[in-house]
Amino acid sequence: MDVVTGKWSCMSCTFYNYPKSIRCTQCLTPKRKVSSPALSPSPRLSPLTLIPGQQATVNTANRANAIRSLTVGDKLADQLTPLHISCHSNKSGILPSPETSKELVNSTSPNQDKGNAKWNCLVCTYENWPKATNCVLCGLKRGRSSPDVHSQQLQSVVASNRNSVARDSPSPEGAGMRREGRGRRDIIDLQSPGNITAGGSGGAAGNNNLDYEKRLRQLRRRMRETDWAWLSACMGVVEGDSNPVEAYLNSGGDLTRKLTHTEATVLGRPGVYDQGHTLVHLAVKFHREDLLATLLSQMESITTRVVKRVPSYVAPDLAAAIRRQLALSLRQRKGPVPCFYLTDIATFTLPPELEDLPQAAQDQLLNELMDQDVQAELEREFVINWSAEVTTGLTSRLNALWNRSAGDCLLDAVLQASWGVFDRDNTLRRAVSDSLHEAGHIFYPRWKEWEQTQAQELDFTLAESQWAEEWAGLLALASQPGESLEQLHVFCLAHVLRRPICVYGVKYVKSWRGENLGYAKFEGVYLPLLWDPSFCDRSPLALGYTRGHFSALVPPEPETAGCGGAGGGVDLSNDQPGAARSCFVPLMARDRSLLPVHFLTNAESGRDEEIMRDWMDVLVTESGLLVAQQTIQRPPLLVAQMTEEWLNYYRKIAQQTSSSNTQGHSRSGQNTSSNMIRPNLGSSEESDE
Repeated sequence: MDVVTGKWSCMSCTFYNYPKSIRCTQCLTPKRKVSSPALSPSPRLSPLTLIPGQQATVNTANRANAIRSLTVGDKLADQLTPLHISCHSNKSGILPSPETSKELVNSTSPNQDKGNAKWNCLVCTYENWPKATNCVLCGLKRGRSSPDVHSQQLQSVVASNRNSVARDSPSPEGAGMRREGRGRRDIIDLQSPGNITAGGSGGAAGNNNLDYEKRLRQLRRRMRETDWAWLSACMGVVEGDSNPVEAYLNSGGDLTRKLTHTEATVLGRPGVYDQGHTLVHLAVKFHREDLLATLLSQMESITTRVVKRVPSYVAPDLAAAIRRQLALSLRQRKGPVPCFYLTDIATFTLPPELEDLPQAAQDQLLNELMDQDVQAELEREFVINWSAEVTTGLTSRLNALWNRSAGDCLLDAVLQASWGVFDRDNTLRRAVSDSLHEAGHIFYPRWKEWEQTQAQELDFTLAESQWAEEWAGLLALASQPGESLEQLHVFCLAHVLRRPICVYGVKYVKSWRGENLGYAKFEGVYLPLLWDPSFCDRSPLALGYTRGHFSALVPPEPETAGCGGAGGGVDLSNDQPGAARSCFVPLMARDRSLLPVHFLTNAESGRDEEIMRDWMDVLVTESGLLVAQQTIQRPPLLVAQMTEEWLNYYRKIAQQTSSSNTQGHSRSGQNTSSNMIRPNLGSSEESDE
């Protein structure tokens, strides 16, 4: 008995049990009452030697079964080794003898012959290495004879232990265990210890679990990341969690995919996950109405979905070169505002050459480039293109480009509006994260004052600890790829780009039923207020915001000089050198109210128009609409090459279509002429006859 803890040691398996236990927890051996400690030798001082017999056989089998159940519960079946069993046994309080430890160490030596198969002990079913003459656990000699008379009792005890393990398992059958790691739910299909060692052959001599391990490894190799995302989505529908379902859909998952027999076995809940079920079936079965509506809306969009082919997809090498150039142009400003910024400035526009394409090729290009759903929603809510004076008179119609639906949509939209590529290398995300960390002492006071003003309008206040916690959460979002960003990050992006950002978004976020869920606070103008105006560019970028998604809004490239100079009635002064190639974005909503300028201090509030004029070239149309001049410069060389290669793709399609049509017309003409000649030939033949 341990003097410190008071636990007593089992005489059969040496497991330390609590003082009130009347039987061993591991092998169910009754507690042996000893009158004097000197009469019983300490099990920790003597090596573990078991005499073959009924009690020893049953206890050893129970011990091996318990060890294997603990090991299977902690590790995958394809990673089991004798050393793992030894380590997990020590965690359970089972102390092997010195001889056992020596054999375990020798058995894991890399010099072992790996070509020979292991052999199973006929008593405890432990799998021993080929060179072992005795069983490592029970000490029984290796032989080919059948088990002794007590094997029947051993099987009954193993079956009872197996049932107890099944009752304690989190799944109904004791065949599945759930683990969570790195934000993903993984399902591990592990059979009971008896099935692992038996090998499914009825306990014949010389059998081992190599076939089962090989099959399990093949199963796990087939379970790729997409399969885990699919299983997590199924679990999310059952549990009512929309995050794994959205992750599966955003990764391009198939909504019509059905559960296979293997996947249903891996999930380990018969009656819940059945073969042939889809996400829609699970949502209907468990009455997940919100998820069902989302899935059905996705299925409706599948029928009308077209392949998206943006310039960066057609010319991936040039797009990668552009991203490398942006990474090299990233600098950190020295001085009181140690913020990161990009040295190069560009604005992406729709090239005028696309109008030279045939109408069919133009329609295909626009369908594959633009996001028609976002365009329709923003125009239906009168967020963009509501003024004919701007769209027609100034030829400054905004077009919503298709964007990836990942959590980096804000960063992708910014790079699309400026350079025509996605932020696949997380260059802007690192710049935003580093800027908020390095210049947090400058961003934090302005952010806190702005948020306090917004909170006072809603009649609530926060403590200083809550403000600090909220700030820490914003910093964490900026540093994690794939996480959605907030207003502060848009404000920081304006400093990284050194130019204003105009966000045109819906006023309210609506549910799938069309109900207003909350106020969308992204719409407005974000200015690099922490920089000096002379250090920044005065040409703004335009972004569109719908329900949780950002899109780049780009105008068509102006062809002629003075685009819309007089037609739109814009008051262009003579000191505007960029008026020859300019587009215009409105600074007012449809009700002629100014777009809000975000993150102004209390001293700056109320002077929105004045502050806009300090950072942008603000002009006024004949109807009194305030617009900001967006200067269109010649695109960088890499961007021009990428755009040209993208246009060449559709030019080839137009040529192939025209050539096929020409051949079709020629063939139809030949058929027509032959049909016209044949009757004449027939008539001549008849006349000759």
